[in-house]
Amino acid sequence: MPYLVLLGDSIFDNGAYTAGGPAVIQQLNEQLPAAWRATLGAIDGSTTQDVPEQVRSLPVDATHLLLSIGGNDALLRADILDTPVTSSAAALRMLHDVGQEFAAAYRTTVDACLATGLPLVICTIYNGNFPDPDLGTRAAVALTVFNDAILRTAIDRQLTVIELRCVCDSPEDYANPIEPSSIGGAKIAAAIVRAITGTAHGGRCAQLVGG
Repeated sequence: MPYLVLLGDSIFDNGAYTAGGPAVIQQLNEQLPAAWRATLGAIDGSTTQDVPEQVRSLPVDATHLLLSIGGNDALLRADILDTPVTSSAAALRMLHDVGQEFAAAYRTTVDACLATGLPLVICTIYNGNFPDPDLGTRAAVALTVFNDAILRTAIDRQLTVIELRCVCDSPEDYANPIEPSSIGGAKIAAAIVRAITGTAHGGRCAQLVGG
């Protein structure tokens, strides 16, 4: 029986934010084909540094992995959103350095998942739903360097990617500025099903081709 394990952070472990509504893992098990089952290995608050421990705790009969990580890494560098700079060149160099740091950590995390020999699907980081439009704009720009690292890793490792920026694209998809609501969770679950069962062509999708 195909057995999917969700790894990462509160994108999947969102039960504390749904006001009693179903979390992603419940919604996913409701939407998966009858032959499949899924369990939650993701832990709210996790960063890339925490995923290897989640991998070490995998059930022995797991057959597929799904990873959503990086949002908390980005939160730990939220200082860049308000750091004074003397020029746009300085701002771009700062973004570059933050992106390079995350890229190295993310590749190490993905490789820990791949070392299991199990198929892996990964996710980008969505932009959130910030009540302050200016903060939301700055956050979305800063997140592009994190998402670039994720997409480049996907190309290098030939992985399928769920583009969460296109999945959670409405205010009601969020329980607060950064956590998915039950509405958003249902959309995430549907995207997971399309990705892992090979039916992504039945919805909106794009294909990335690398070298």
